[in-house]
Amino acid sequence: MPNFNYSALDAKGEQSDGTLAAASEAEAIQKLRGQGLYPTQIHEEGKGKPTAGRKAPAKKAKAKGKGLNMTIGKTKTTVKPKILMIFTRQLATLIDAGLPLLRSLTVLGKQEPNPALKSTIGSLADSVQGGSTFSESLAQHPKMFNKLYVNMVKAGELGGVLEVVLNRLAEYQEKAQKLKNKIVSAMVYPAIVMFIAVAILIFLMVFIVPKFKEMFAGTDSSLPLISQIVFGFSDFCLGRPLILPNVVWIFIAFGGLYAALGALGRTKGGRHFIDKMKLHIPIFGDIQRKSAVSRFARTLGTLVTSGVPILQALNITRDTAGNVVISEAIGKVHEAVKEGESIVTPLSSSGVFPNMVISMVDVGEETGQLPEMLLKVADVYDDEVDNAVTALTSILEPIMIVILALVVGAVVFALFLPLIKMISTMSEL
Repeated sequence: MPNFNYSALDAKGEQSDGTLAAASEAEAIQKLRGQGLYPTQIHEEGKGKPTAGRKAPAKKAKAKGKGLNMTIGKTKTTVKPKILMIFTRQLATLIDAGLPLLRSLTVLGKQEPNPALKSTIGSLADSVQGGSTFSESLAQHPKMFNKLYVNMVKAGELGGVLEVVLNRLAEYQEKAQKLKNKIVSAMVYPAIVMFIAVAILIFLMVFIVPKFKEMFAGTDSSLPLISQIVFGFSDFCLGRPLILPNVVWIFIAFGGLYAALGALGRTKGGRHFIDKMKLHIPIFGDIQRKSAVSRFARTLGTLVTSGVPILQALNITRDTAGNVVISEAIGKVHEAVKEGESIVTPLSSSGVFPNMVISMVDVGEETGQLPEMLLKVADVYDDEVDNAVTALTSILEPIMIVILALVVGAVVFALFLPLIKMISTMSEL
């Protein structure tokens, strides 16, 4: 039986090289597939140049071990969640209508306007046509399709309900995007108002206040306290201790602080500190906590409902939690379940999840309806986040308007008060 030299990729896209005994090249490829590998180059020992494996996607890269050229299909770009959500929904609709998977991918690839997704769909179609399963094809594009996506599709393939799982995925993406949009919308309004307030204040301090100061420089009468404060702040903004005005250094300092926080967030301890602070910030921390709980419950519930084993589902949920503190709590739940314990005990001891969530999960475990209960928890907390965001927005709107009015009004009052005082003094003479 001849030996075949091969280069192959595993499900994570990592390369491995080796030798395999098989009766033919086709049998060698089949054996590699059985080991969970995707052959990219394969040839019989001592015979000619290596040939590309049938499952190899269409992009060249350099092999690590021997300097060979091989083809890989790993996507280097990502697309917006909304675009991926639309693709998932359309694919589910086509498969549910009776179209084969390969035909559905071909149809979507032809009409897809996004170049990155269009290229990826073409790669998926080629891989499926070469004999790979859809989940195996998706796993070759980890930048675009995360573990949650791949494992849910794999569960749908094993259960013969791919269209059902794709619909669940689309619903999950829609609700996750809707929740994210609500939180972002709550942050955008105060940020815009604050930006306008700062811009107006700087404009007044740099261009308007100095002209009024020159006007009052020749007067003998003392300026009111509020005018002295405003003129002093204007002098500070225009001061040049190090070439640039102080107002520029203020912005540089804020930029440096933002960069420092970004660098801190890339360290393990810093990421933990920042994520913990996010959960304890007044007002906003409560929204962050509720959205994190909702994401945990919906991800785990969707995975388990789709047939993904609980331990694997907990691993995926931990990796997609979006908050290190929540991830650590889910990791403890995983270890407890692995040892045969209940989910409830580590959830309650983490101190992260509210009592209502723990109680509902406990009831779900006892009744054997844990996935359904988790999805109900997600719906409840989605509503709570929606209500909290609506309430926060309604409170912030008048507060920010009042702050903006006070800032501008104080500056205008400080400028015109000495002028009014001068006019009244002149009228008395």
